[in-house]
Amino acid sequence: MEGRKLATVAAAALALGMAYHVVFGANGLTVYEQKRQDTHRLNLQMQELQQENDLLTGHVNRLESDPNAIEHQAREELGYTRPGEVIYALPSK
Repeated sequence: MEGRKLATVAAAALALGMAYHVVFGANGLTVYEQKRQDTHRLNLQMQELQQENDLLTGHVNRLESDPNAIEHQAREELGYTRPGEVIYALPSK
């Protein structure tokens, strides 16, 4: 009878050890949940960056093909004017 109790205790200890490893081990449930959350966060970030990339690609395409877009960019960033135009600069805050 003593051997049977010892085997039961050993089996229970083994089961507890395996359960602990399944939940808290290197590839356990807690690590899996953390990685799942990281994947979700990174997918959202990737979608935001893809949208930004699409906007920038459209802007580049307009600058390559639309003379009005080129003029607008030059006037905005470089302060270019047409003959006879006057630019008024407001004081910055």
